[in-house]
Amino acid sequence: MACSNIKTLPEDCVSTILSLTSPQDVCRMLLVYPAVRPAAESDVVWDRFLPFDCWDIVARTHTPLKFSSKKELFFILSDSILIDSGNKAFALDKSSGLKSYILSARELSILYSDEGNNWSWKSIPESRFEEVAELKTSGRLQIQGTIRTQMLSPNTTYAAYLLIKISDSAFGLDSIPCETSIVGGDHVLDTNTIYLRNPDSKRQQLENLFYCNRVQMMKERVNKGDEKLPLKRKDGWLEIELGEFFTSESDEVVTMSLMEVKGHQFKGGLIIQGIEVRPKY
Repeated sequence: MACSNIKTLPEDCVSTILSLTSPQDVCRMLLVYPAVRPAAESDVVWDRFLPFDCWDIVARTHTPLKFSSKKELFFILSDSILIDSGNKAFALDKSSGLKSYILSARELSILYSDEGNNWSWKSIPESRFEEVAELKTSGRLQIQGTIRTQMLSPNTTYAAYLLIKISDSAFGLDSIPCETSIVGGDHVLDTNTIYLRNPDSKRQQLENLFYCNRVQMMKERVNKGDEKLPLKRKDGWLEIELGEFFTSESDEVVTMSLMEVKGHQFKGGLIIQGIEVRPKY
């Protein structure tokens, strides 16, 4: 439909048409054709972009939300909010309206996390959540999170990412690669191996000088696709892709894991913020 003719349609008709597009399309329409503003900002349009369980999510917010329209609510949710006593973060993708979550470290199952000699819980300003988990020392590393697919957008490919930092005083983390997995119900959906290394740490730069041969071999394996490395995010954290899965109309529990339990090498200095589950584009 030509923009020059859209003003001849009733406002409710225009709203219905726009509700069948996407948040990104509606925002573009507002920029190039301001005459559609009343229709484009109506609750009819933005109700279509909010998830079906929107009001349940709003009721679980850590801080009460204030909004005067469903469009305003959509953009509040797209900026990410804390829910469930601050132990999860929820967000909508601004362009598509697809849902994503971050499960805080407190929402995860971490081997020996209740043992003070192995792990400590503390607050750091860079984290979205009140507490992060820091590995003091352990010969075994096992981190697991779960999410039900009904919490996510249906018919969408998602990826799970462990959000971490590696301290300059870390030790033993990259001696043996960790194994990652995604399990849906009783089925293994994805597996990978990854080295826990922080390329920005001063200690790691020194290790690169003294152990260049080992590092070069590691890089060659990574380039071949055998192992992956953490990637740096815009917020300063590192993320490890644990794997991906597809959400169908049915509901099942997806288990997301990272572990290293074979080498028995003592390790420490790993800081865990949580696991992010977001659409993979």
